[in-house]
Amino acid sequence: MIKGILFGLLFGIFTSFSQANSDKKTTNSPPFKQGEWFQLRIHYGIFNASYATLSLERDTLKGRPVFHAKAYGETTGIANWFFKVEDYYESYFDEITNLPYKFIRDINEGGYTKKIEIAFDQELYTAEVNNLKKNTIQVFDTQPKVQDLISCFYYLRHFYPEKDIEINESFDINMFFDQENYVFKLKYLGKEIINSEFGKINCLKFRPVVQSGRVFKEQESVTLWVSDDKNKLPIRLQADILVGSIKADLENFKNLKHPFEITVD
Repeated sequence: MIKGILFGLLFGIFTSFSQANSDKKTTNSPPFKQGEWFQLRIHYGIFNASYATLSLERDTLKGRPVFHAKAYGETTGIANWFFKVEDYYESYFDEITNLPYKFIRDINEGGYTKKIEIAFDQELYTAEVNNLKKNTIQVFDTQPKVQDLISCFYYLRHFYPEKDIEINESFDINMFFDQENYVFKLKYLGKEIINSEFGKINCLKFRPVVQSGRVFKEQESVTLWVSDDKNKLPIRLQADILVGSIKADLENFKNLKHPFEITVD
């Protein structure tokens, strides 16, 4: 249960927003920089269940300059007694288009392990999936401008259509995960001020459409808030699930490209 909730939410929702605005010019400067790092604290009911971090560096991949994003999640404290989780995700994506070239998933969730590397060909629309645990390689067709679980978060921050989106408007993103193409749907709910660890933050509010029945109570059981500034950082996530509720909050950050804006009364 924790496997599918804690890190599926964080690395599948906090990092999964929108492919709207994808046809606009890609010459603008990204709102993030090398060295950016932030941490999210996840609560399951009354328990401080885990932490997740995202960091960003510049790198090269096959001689091509890229951004290299790393995500790490782990359970802590009493949660380790029930279901220990240690997950690593990495994405190498283009500095200009933000399209991914390589994705790595290396997880250990309660003894269930998986290590997969995916090589994306953004011109041929294919994904080569190397399952290092099973020693198999398969090639799958993908959709144009496909994203992985990590690259899409940075994609939205770079190309978010601030003046084009309307309240209750929904939009989709083409994603590829493990061996499957799917479309992630998200609804924009407007703006809201959130009382955070750092003070009051102006946020953009979203509601992902999730599958009900297995984990979530309803299709719209998840809500997330992203800072309404040039950084577009995840501030909070709340989810009602069949066996309680989950809340994740921004805990720490450093090396942001733009000032972190706090509302003053």
